[in-house]
Amino acid sequence: MDIFSIIVIAIGLAMDAFAVSIASGVTIRCFKQRIAFRVAFFFGFFQAIMPVLGWLAGNSFRIYITSFDHWIAFGLLLFIGGKMIYESFYLEEKQKSCNPENILILFTLAIATSIDALAVGLSFSILNLNIIEPILIIGVITFVLSYIGVFIGDKFGSLFENKIEIIGGLVLIGIGIKILLEHLL
Repeated sequence: MDIFSIIVIAIGLAMDAFAVSIASGVTIRCFKQRIAFRVAFFFGFFQAIMPVLGWLAGNSFRIYITSFDHWIAFGLLLFIGGKMIYESFYLEEKQKSCNPENILILFTLAIATSIDALAVGLSFSILNLNIIEPILIIGVITFVLSYIGVFIGDKFGSLFENKIEIIGGLVLIGIGIKILLEHLL
């Protein structure tokens, strides 16, 4: 997989964390950069670690699925993208539970927004990719977008959140279609 595709996947994965970061920025009573950094760190860290876990799991059974691995990668990305689009319509519920000043809530949000990255890591293993470069890119992009998201939430409220998740979902579906077409054609 080329670097451009990895960057696009990273941006697509980061959209969930970005949307929750915006919601977190809305909920902060007294804005502090320390809180924005904490949110970005948690989201970036978990978004980078989950693909590793998926990749490790996938490596254990990759030899059994090589003849149809592209269908699995396509299905996972289609599912993740569709889930992101579906969830974009329920953003108000996310905002109610997005207080980043509570470490337990932040930890839970970081895991919840990175579950999709676990499945992407599984796809990376199925495609026999080295995991180091993708996780660095995914972690850094998620960190930066989450940091920016907290500021946007603080300044502009919830104008963009669900649109961002829809775009991220469409991007992941597009990457899944690209993987499938590369193997079929």
